[in-house]
Amino acid sequence: MKRMTALFSAALLSAGLMSATANAQEDSAANVAEQSQAAVPVQDFSDAQLQQFADASKEIAVLSQEYTERLQSTEGEEAQQEVRLEANEEMVKVVEESGLDVDTFNAIGQAIQQNPELMQRVQEMAQS
Repeated sequence: MKRMTALFSAALLSAGLMSATANAQEDSAANVAEQSQAAVPVQDFSDAQLQQFADASKEIAVLSQEYTERLQSTEGEEAQQEVRLEANEEMVKVVEESGLDVDTFNAIGQAIQQNPELMQRVQEMAQS
């Protein structure tokens, strides 16, 4: 479950790269990510991995917005949890189809938060 929460957090954070749309779900997800992974080891990611991350992030940004809207219109904790699980499954699928594994995707998401130059590179890749 932590892995899926981390993916959802990274997805929301990466969606923030692609879109200035903010919502309350991002804030709570960001807090979960910060608590679950206090320190991220410094890694070198290949240009191919960064491009895969950028491509997946674009798709995840769209999914995130769709599922956030669904989540906001869903009543009841159990129903909301089902929406979250479905969103996580879809995001995992997008990440895996991009050629990355979930852990690498999350690691890149964490790394770009801590490294403005890396974030700039990924943003440029996402725009091309």
